[in-house]
Amino acid sequence: MLNQSLEFITAALGPMGPVIVAGVFGLLLILLSLPLILKKGPDPFDKLRGSGLGGFGATSGPVGTTNEPSRLRYNSGKFNLQKFESYLTPKNEEELTAAKLKLLQAGYRSAGAVGNYNFLRMVLGLVALMGGVIYVLFNSTHLSPTMMIVYILVPGAIGYFLPVYWVERRLQTRREEIENGFPDALDLMLVCVEAGQSMDQSILRVAVEIKHANKSLSEEFEIVANELRAGKDRITVLRDMGERCGVTDISSFVTVLIQSASFGTSISDALRVYAAEMRDKRIMRAEEKANKLPTKMTLGTMLFTVPPLLIIMVGPSVYNIYVSLF
Repeated sequence: MLNQSLEFITAALGPMGPVIVAGVFGLLLILLSLPLILKKGPDPFDKLRGSGLGGFGATSGPVGTTNEPSRLRYNSGKFNLQKFESYLTPKNEEELTAAKLKLLQAGYRSAGAVGNYNFLRMVLGLVALMGGVIYVLFNSTHLSPTMMIVYILVPGAIGYFLPVYWVERRLQTRREEIENGFPDALDLMLVCVEAGQSMDQSILRVAVEIKHANKSLSEEFEIVANELRAGKDRITVLRDMGERCGVTDISSFVTVLIQSASFGTSISDALRVYAAEMRDKRIMRAEEKANKLPTKMTLGTMLFTVPPLLIIMVGPSVYNIYVSLF
């Protein structure tokens, strides 16, 4: 019976048929066992809250009435990634911190950003892998074993690393946006400071004024203003801003403000000098890109200009030689 099954699978799917069937069967077993693996038991603190012991949210009432825990949130029973948090977040603290910082610099500030990011990578990888398996199953007679493996693994790898590429691209775009809009924000901040506003009020005003022109930088200044309102130390807030942005200009600006406050110098003078330096730096970046443009266009020029010219100039001579010889 086993030999007949193997012969039937080989005839239907080719030489790699048994391997494909074993892989699909194993993947199905993994998918079926995931709910059992990821299922968590009841939290002991939830039992205490439900029993009303130890003051865990229990409400006392008159004699003869039952104590019921106070419910601050309604559990809708919808799918929530928090129960998969232990499987979707790195176990190493350094890796978790690096992943949080990377997503923070890309503009993803939610508490579950790391879990959502890893969950998306896993889902896209499995979906792409299953798509490759389905394609191989329907075209097994026309594919060699090597091509079967390629068509299965390559889509899975692309789906798994696609969120990584998206986050990297988002991070680079956001950094460029902040770098390009930072000199204008400094000029506006200098005007606010010289008009008599404090540094905190100037940061809030800049966040409001540049909201439509540069959304990323406006969000960063708004976070700084809200943290200062909450009573957080200004030096810590500014350093956190430099770390969140991941831009050298922002880190240097934070250093200038800290040194100006430490030595008691005028903030407006420091802003004026630094704003002029940032404008010059932006012009230098534009000139650098303009100087790189001819070098980048050389390859395109060689590919799309030289071959047509050679065909036009040399083609008739080659044709005449061919006709004369044959």
